[in-house]
Amino acid sequence: MSDQEGGINLPLVHKGKVRNVYDLGQSYLIVASDRISAFDHVIPTFIPNKGKVLHKFSMFWFDFVYGVVPNHIITGDFDTFPTELKKYEYLRDRSMIVKKANRLDVECIVRGYLVGSGWKEYQKFQTACAIKLIPGLKESSKLPEPIFTPSSKEKDGKHDENISFEETIKRVGKDVAESLKKTSVELYKKVSDYALTKDIIVADTKLEFGFYDNNLILIDEIFTPDSSRFWEMSKYEEGKSQSSLDKQYIRDYLESINWDKSSPAPVLPKDVVEKTIDKYITVYEKLTGEVFNV
Repeated sequence: MSDQEGGINLPLVHKGKVRNVYDLGQSYLIVASDRISAFDHVIPTFIPNKGKVLHKFSMFWFDFVYGVVPNHIITGDFDTFPTELKKYEYLRDRSMIVKKANRLDVECIVRGYLVGSGWKEYQKFQTACAIKLIPGLKESSKLPEPIFTPSSKEKDGKHDENISFEETIKRVGKDVAESLKKTSVELYKKVSDYALTKDIIVADTKLEFGFYDNNLILIDEIFTPDSSRFWEMSKYEEGKSQSSLDKQYIRDYLESINWDKSSPAPVLPKDVVEKTIDKYITVYEKLTGEVFNV
């Protein structure tokens, strides 16, 4: 079946760039599609089985970090889904039933290495997201300590924008902002330390949180190639851009063809599609120790 929601006849609460959220009454059903986005645009080409990689990866990590912070998962096992959902085989290995958390409109980004927009800013101002950094860093340098660089979570297709920690406090309150920072950095450290034992560097990551029963919980997806930069430690070389096992490959391709990032996104050639899913599966298998089966 194609990636057109699998013909799911349920109330659609939200259609994101990659995931669809359906209302099940007391809970939500989140479905990871095979869509991919870059530069705030949804690419018209599907990446076959990408949604399954994201789902399986997230389920692995939610279990791995549960001791740090609770999450929104009720179940991600299709065989335990309610009977009325069993008719949608499309949902298998790409969907999870979750608690109805109140999402915080702040994206919690943790950067452990100087790359991307952070590197561009550092070259001009010796800062990353307005955070002063030590002199002498290079492209892809490891930072002395991971930094918390939140961004806004915008709606209606607007671009997310970097915000200061002070602005985060204004949006969610001081106690919540402090909890977001502390928890995000702790999650990043736990996962990145583990990843290094598998020859993988987690350069940075993006996390989302919400409140459920007055408790802060982890939501959305976590530590996938869509939301994190993954580099192979054995190939890492400070002072240059790295060959990645994540969505950066798509961004690099779009940059190489000089797409203006405002007109409709171009169709991806077959070899780029194949290379992308190969990267996603490779890093999934390296980090989980599991063979990816469709």
